[in-house]
Amino acid sequence: MANLDGSVAVVAGATRGAGRGIARMLAEAGALVYCTGRSTRGQLAGPRPETIDETAELITAAGGRAIAIRTDHSDPAAVEALFERVIAETDRLDVVVNDIWGGDQLTDWRPFWEQDLARGFQLLDRAVRTHIITSRYALPHMIARGRGLVVEVTDGAHNGYRGTLFYDLAKMATIRLGFALTEELAPHGVTALTVTPGFLRSEAVLDGFGVTEANWRVAIPKAMGFEASETPCYVGRAIAALAADPYVASKSGGVYASWRLAREYGFTDIDGQTPHWEEFVRSSLEVIAARGGPTTDEERFWIDAWHGQLKREPEWHDLTARIAPFTRNPPPASTDS
Repeated sequence: MANLDGSVAVVAGATRGAGRGIARMLAEAGALVYCTGRSTRGQLAGPRPETIDETAELITAAGGRAIAIRTDHSDPAAVEALFERVIAETDRLDVVVNDIWGGDQLTDWRPFWEQDLARGFQLLDRAVRTHIITSRYALPHMIARGRGLVVEVTDGAHNGYRGTLFYDLAKMATIRLGFALTEELAPHGVTALTVTPGFLRSEAVLDGFGVTEANWRVAIPKAMGFEASETPCYVGRAIAALAADPYVASKSGGVYASWRLAREYGFTDIDGQTPHWEEFVRSSLEVIAARGGPTTDEERFWIDAWHGQLKREPEWHDLTARIAPFTRNPPPASTDS
């Protein structure tokens, strides 16, 4: 297990989902974790009931150390005050995780030219601008100590299109942030990188399927790939492992997947499993291609979605070419003689 005893971490967006899992696992590894976000007990910022207070309570109940601080990460003054407080209380800052999202209600899957621009720009404000503001006020404290790790959290360890324009821009921008920060931080001993989970069994996903973490497997027939899903703590252990790695600087600027980091560092999910999302996707597409195409609407959607995302990725070229004839818009037959 990663050892972060004595470290101080700030998880921006620790209210629920990946952020809560990351905060829990950084604390499990020994870090003091500041859990930040806008939803607190008695002051919810959206339709979901989870709060940063609950995240901190889960950590302390498990024997860890956590402090919940309500912070609007779109407000530069509030973010600056957050990091000044952290330094005043601890005199150090080792890990910052940018996991703020808030775009579920704003994501529009219609063609871009039919979308509401105000909603799209609001999504980018929540999912990208907040990350930039957070890093802006965290980094001077890290640079002053000549060490630290900044983690961007995204969706997908590839460059393929994620189905709709503003969502794609948000998730690719976080990857680019990790890369761009690396260029600026190179002389200062601070590492920046990006991490993605796989199919996340978040609170919202479990609620949507009408299950809990205790009985989630009964919902496997409801969604293709759910059997290969992971708890939010899996990506949390991935980030804890990175933070504890003395050679993490060698990964600067890259994008890393929870399932690959599990193989590299030897950790499991909290249920003892080691799901590998990429292997599941590849094997499922291979099966469908080998049998001559999809046989259900769900498989047709699966083929279309993954072909759209991966068709320009070199390592997926052979497989996406094999499934291309089964998509809704197959390429024209070759006329080469």
